[in-house]
Amino acid sequence: MRRPIYVLNGPNLNLLGTRRPEVYGTTTLADIEAAVRARAGAAGWDVAFHQTNHEGVLVDLIQEARTAGAAIVINPAALTHYSIAVHDALEAAELPVVEVHLSNVHRREAFRHTSYVSLQADAVIAGAGAQGYELALDWLLRTLGEPAGT
Repeated sequence: MRRPIYVLNGPNLNLLGTRRPEVYGTTTLADIEAAVRARAGAAGWDVAFHQTNHEGVLVDLIQEARTAGAAIVINPAALTHYSIAVHDALEAAELPVVEVHLSNVHRREAFRHTSYVSLQADAVIAGAGAQGYELALDWLLRTLGEPAGT
């Protein structure tokens, strides 16, 4: 059985499409999920798509991906900037990781310029809006190659 690509989303991303659309756009998380599932499915990959507003749940999902997943796309949202627990979980996962941010965090407040996640990410995509998830997936698909069992 092939292992899915985990797409993990942190706090407040459930509000996409309505929260600060001038910064985050009008695309909803459900829209992003549908696009990612379609793109992955066309390449023969399954996706485990999750969103949580809780740091510990995000750590649990990363740990689940460690044994059940093939790779991780993660938008940890605000947890990016202060969660050593997320950093440590990604380090322990020993999987390919792509960090995604809808906005260009480097053009925003100074506290957003620090990422504990980037220290564990193989690639970082910021500022591409919802398309960043598809770019992350494309990078992983090239990195992972054909899914096992195909």
